[in-house]
Amino acid sequence: MHEDKIYGVRDPYGNRPLCLGKIVLLGGDSNSTDEGAEGWVISSESCAFQSIGARYIRDVEPGEIVELSRHGIRSIDIVNRSYDSPPAFCIFEYVYFARPDSVMEGQMVYKARFHCGMQLAKEAAVNADIVCPIPESATPAALGFAEQSGIPYVEVLCKNRYVGRTFIQPSRRLRQLSVAKKFGVLTDNCRGKKIILIDDSIVRGNTIAPIIRMLKEAGAIEVHIRIASPPIKYPCYMGINIPTRNELIANHKDVDQIARDTGATSLVHLSVKGLVAAVQRNIPKDSVREVGHCTACLTGKYPVDLEW
Repeated sequence: MHEDKIYGVRDPYGNRPLCLGKIVLLGGDSNSTDEGAEGWVISSESCAFQSIGARYIRDVEPGEIVELSRHGIRSIDIVNRSYDSPPAFCIFEYVYFARPDSVMEGQMVYKARFHCGMQLAKEAAVNADIVCPIPESATPAALGFAEQSGIPYVEVLCKNRYVGRTFIQPSRRLRQLSVAKKFGVLTDNCRGKKIILIDDSIVRGNTIAPIIRMLKEAGAIEVHIRIASPPIKYPCYMGINIPTRNELIANHKDVDQIARDTGATSLVHLSVKGLVAAVQRNIPKDSVREVGHCTACLTGKYPVDLEW
């Protein structure tokens, strides 16, 4: 911020989201022009706009520098990427980080997750009675899986909304204790059932085993785990605190070993190709905007050369 202006800058690769919004009076015009604007705002996610009476206008482009003032929004410059590299928007924003009601790259995150579930059903079909999510980030994927497979969607886990995200807890014991506090089982919904349990990702593997145990204790006959993203094998050096390679379970065990250790009847991940296809399915086609996604935590292919 400088004097009466706010400046926003997005990194040249567009790795992290950044978007612009327009504050309008209730019932006012939410188009991208200055007319009728009560003010302008900038945020990493568009979901923040609704609570302050603002409307999403557009993403800040990769490398773009914008100026917000009482006169409106002005694009000052665009910092180009080196060697004509493609953009590298973090694909894990769609998998887990972003709120489902946020708009990114012209599409709602919820819809991208729904398509991930549909793609997962195509790649990893299994005979079961019900499809259910580990709430809440996996719910859209579970709904997509259910629609594609024709298997009924039923909730079997009740989430305690007052417990934080478990994968960022500093120790294994705290993460495991958090799981017990975080979920309750709807026993009538899972007793005697073969369950397809959808989750968005597996990082260290501490969360999934206690959940499977709770479901089986509640009477589930089979618990088939389907993950709406590929195995995470590499750390993120682009600003997200993903653990070291040594802490990531996919680097120590294959899917069959993880299934045995967690008590799952079977375990299948969405493929990298399937994830990219699902995420890019609804991005508006624009001859000007180039589309590209960072999959470094899944493939080890970073958008920039590492210096170590």
